[in-house]
Amino acid sequence: MKTILIIEDNRDVRENTAEILELANYKILQAENGKIGVELAQQKKPDLIICDIMMPVLDGYGVIHLLNKSPVTAGIPFIFLTAKSERTDLRKGMEMGADDYITKPFSDIELLNAVESRLKKNEMLRAEFSKSVEGLNKFFDDVKKLEELKNLSSQRRVKHFKKKELVFSEGNQPNYLYFLSKGKIKTFKAHEYGKEFITTLYKDGDFLGYTALLENQAYTDSAEALEDCEVVLIPKEDFFALIYNNMEVMKAFVKLLSDNILEKEKQLVNLAYSTVRKRVAEALVLLYERYSRESDQNFSISLSREDLANIVGTATESLIRTLSDFKEEKLVEIRGSNITILNIEKIRSLKA
Repeated sequence: MKTILIIEDNRDVRENTAEILELANYKILQAENGKIGVELAQQKKPDLIICDIMMPVLDGYGVIHLLNKSPVTAGIPFIFLTAKSERTDLRKGMEMGADDYITKPFSDIELLNAVESRLKKNEMLRAEFSKSVEGLNKFFDDVKKLEELKNLSSQRRVKHFKKKELVFSEGNQPNYLYFLSKGKIKTFKAHEYGKEFITTLYKDGDFLGYTALLENQAYTDSAEALEDCEVVLIPKEDFFALIYNNMEVMKAFVKLLSDNILEKEKQLVNLAYSTVRKRVAEALVLLYERYSRESDQNFSISLSREDLANIVGTATESLIRTLSDFKEEKLVEIRGSNITILNIEKIRSLKA
């Protein structure tokens, strides 16, 4: 049973609204002013809040402001209940984060339709979407049901890249958000003498290229396939629609996007302050955590020494010497370009 909090200072309106919703099989909480309403919302975490605008102690604008500041209550769907039908008042409420509004007087059907619609949308947007082509398509199919996102593309182009083929190049303008459905991709920055610094490694289910889109600027690094890859191309118009047209959709979409940020920060800190030995250990752990599967008895990856040196941020010769030390210590096994990790826990301790 869904719980709805009604915040309304007029007792008759509050109780009549509660009665209608209770008949529709909702559990109802009631608050006679904004202050009590905020306290109840924080304690009970209702599924939806219906709130009057003009109230003593704390008005509706104050209520939504306080609720949006708290991680506990920020995501609760919020409907304004108001007798003020002036356009500027309604726009202010929506700009502050309200999901809908109902103008008094209202009919039973208007109230129930608004509540049911908002709860359905919230349930849809809280769903977990897998990091796969199927999960991506389900996300798009679900959000296309919203009126403001009905014009999203129905089909997204899939492109295959061969090993060492560029996905995008530093200095070019972005036209797509890229979703890696199969394979491995690196992004890197090239220095003036031809050396590379690998900025991020991507695996199945990762998005790339969104920073340039958000900042409306050229790519600051290049992306290259480490092996044969399958990539879904999402037009930038769809990307901006998902970011700007609906607050709940934006939150759900950002959740899908945001896996690599902390990892990139850690990599830069280690590059600045760690020894080569520690950085090689960090790189091996990074590769293990990004690409190993539960079924792997010993994780192996085929990667050129040059690419691995660029991840570490060191000369290829220094990397080879350190890998030789790791081999002697029976931490790794090396055959050609293939590196097998034999003792991941010991390698983790080296990077600490």
